[in-house]
Amino acid sequence: MFARLGRWCHDHRRIVVGLWIVGLMLLGGVSSFVGTDFRDEFNLPDSESRDGFDILEKDFGGQGTGQPGTIVFLADQGVNDPKVKASMQAWFTKVDALPDIKVTSPYSREGGLQIARTGPRAGEIAFAAIEVPYDTSFEDAQEIRKAIIADQPKLAGVQSELGGVILAEFEQPSSEMLGLAFAIFILIVAFGSVMAMGLPIGVALAGIGIGVIIIGLLSQLVAMPEFASIIAVMIGLGVGIDYALFIVTRFREGLHHNHSVGESVAIAIDTSGRAVAFAGVTVIISLLGMVVMGVGFVTGMAIAAATVVLVTVAASLTLLPALLGFVGTRVEVTRWRGIIAAGLASIALIGVALKIQPLTIGAPLAVVVIVAGVAFAPLKKEVPRREVKPVRETPQYRWSRFVQHHSWASVFLGVLILVVMAIPVFSLRLGFSDEGNAPEESSTRKAYDLLAEGFGPGFNGPFLVVTELPNGAKSNELAKITKALSGAKGIAFASPAVPNDPTNPTAVLWRVIPTTAPQDEATTQLVSRLRNEVLPPVEVGTGLDVFVTGSVPVGVDFSSYLGSRLPWFFMAVLSLSFLLLMAVFRSLLVPLKAVVMNLLSIGASYGLVIALFQWGWLGDITGIEPAPIEPFIPMMLFAIVFGLSMDYEVFLLSRIREEWVRTGDSRESVADGLAATAKVITAAAAIMVFVFGSFLLEADRIPKLMGVGLASAVLLDATIVRMLLVPATMELLGDRNWWLPRWLDRLLPTINVEGDAEDVNEELEIDLLGEGSDLVR
Repeated sequence: MFARLGRWCHDHRRIVVGLWIVGLMLLGGVSSFVGTDFRDEFNLPDSESRDGFDILEKDFGGQGTGQPGTIVFLADQGVNDPKVKASMQAWFTKVDALPDIKVTSPYSREGGLQIARTGPRAGEIAFAAIEVPYDTSFEDAQEIRKAIIADQPKLAGVQSELGGVILAEFEQPSSEMLGLAFAIFILIVAFGSVMAMGLPIGVALAGIGIGVIIIGLLSQLVAMPEFASIIAVMIGLGVGIDYALFIVTRFREGLHHNHSVGESVAIAIDTSGRAVAFAGVTVIISLLGMVVMGVGFVTGMAIAAATVVLVTVAASLTLLPALLGFVGTRVEVTRWRGIIAAGLASIALIGVALKIQPLTIGAPLAVVVIVAGVAFAPLKKEVPRREVKPVRETPQYRWSRFVQHHSWASVFLGVLILVVMAIPVFSLRLGFSDEGNAPEESSTRKAYDLLAEGFGPGFNGPFLVVTELPNGAKSNELAKITKALSGAKGIAFASPAVPNDPTNPTAVLWRVIPTTAPQDEATTQLVSRLRNEVLPPVEVGTGLDVFVTGSVPVGVDFSSYLGSRLPWFFMAVLSLSFLLLMAVFRSLLVPLKAVVMNLLSIGASYGLVIALFQWGWLGDITGIEPAPIEPFIPMMLFAIVFGLSMDYEVFLLSRIREEWVRTGDSRESVADGLAATAKVITAAAAIMVFVFGSFLLEADRIPKLMGVGLASAVLLDATIVRMLLVPATMELLGDRNWWLPRWLDRLLPTINVEGDAEDVNEELEIDLLGEGSDLVR
């Protein structure tokens, strides 16, 4: 099947490329017409926060259930200065007139507490509270932000800022350009061919382009946060280049063995293409495993990432064979002008990523160089081709034998490094970072800092305490709750009970301001203390059931919910991966060892993420301020990293097993397999490290966190695990690596992920392509 697919795409390459171009244009047209609908949808689990929100929705008309924003302003002459008051009130009136937007002005009766009354800036800092509908999409929120800013007054001595996540400014990420630049450099250095560099990058970009368009269309059907497309591009760029690279490498091997272009394409797709399909399915399964968490935006992220991976796999198996048919043997030829043009392209991409825009210089210079290449012979001369050494003369083979000769020491050293790096995991604190982690120059951060300066750090994360009133509820019972809240440790202010209806109340609420910032651990502890220690005693005998809700308690409940389900998610992904690897490699110990080593590398990457993002290590260099780890990040990292590490596991171990089946020598097969795959795996891993690591340059915390976590995990997997622990442990296990009970062998399906190049060649000669070459037999 795979060989037939590769040969058909090669023979009908114009049709295949044309279909991809037409598909891209059609999907792009549909997307521009339909649009996108990215939005955050937090499906609250059964919790106290949800019960409180239900009361707010039923009895208070949804007050407090929308997405909050603020217009914070500082007036040196005082916020009650007549000119300031008139100008700002006119602005608030215009904002309140926007569709579905509710504004509470500090100059209104309801906004009496929205002017700072104490501290050095008393009377100089105030804010207008804005409430945006909960289901507002990302695009609509950006339009609301533009509309608010359009009427922003300009007054001497007055600073006004927009606060709240929903009104935060958004800058389209460009860090992937830096990853592409390094990918160009790494591929040329590793393989010495501009064509061998360009094909994987081109195929990855084609897959990402169509994948991102499909994600935009799917956002109309499934709730997806805006950063889902950013993470999808990050993953798609890494796996897309990797998958195409493995196929191109196998194609070049076919040419080196004197196969024709068509035969080499068929062999590459029937061998490496199988491994790519299996690896892609493994990544998709890991990603879709997040759907079992039952949370809207998590499901959206999983579907988005899985969609891009699926499209990049399809591009590798169809578009790439067609392009290889056009390129043919020229994949082995590189001219100096190509090297120079690729170098200039890298410089231009780096400039775009770093916002220095050298395209104005780089692009014309690239054109000049290419034109000069046509005119002058030296630039048209071929770059000397490198001599291909036998496998057993490579540094990789010698390294593997060295590790195997010192296997116990290698295992001890590798495990020690990973375990030490994983120690911070024991202090992991899940929670949502607040707007104090936004870039200092952003309006969101300035609004946050002004509110903290004028009203205290806890003002950025108020609680809402609500209860329904049973028949016969007495005012003194409500006063007891007010007193208990006001006297509780960690509370700066608690309002009196506010009824939903002054004449016939059915529910009341209290507004509570903590003394600490929303992301502080003390604030999380305050939520627990109110629910378990402060409120229960005063509820006794009153018939009242008081709920603590608001954005911070919602985050606490959400983090607790996801944290409790993480072990089940981990077990599901690990069990399925173990079963798949056992079926592929016909072994019990190989998949068990793979699972354990991948857990160690993922744990070490978690440790690094916690040290940088939770503890704040190297904050002066990275610009990262300490905060809790977003509760969905460990799950996302685990799903993606485990899927990617399985890719390398499949590519390496399938080659080792191929050598073991051929020779029966368990020790030499490890060294031969490692040497044969080390170069391509190292190049692929280096590309992923730079692609993921480049997102550290982004302003938003979540892409930074994901980028560091993924880059560190891939780096550890490709070095400590693949180059140290795998050869050492396989040396210690010897022939036991491939032991499998006969009864279990009969039960398991046979999954062939490497194919057989010789069989494919024979089939090509007798025109029976693909017979008996199904992935699962």
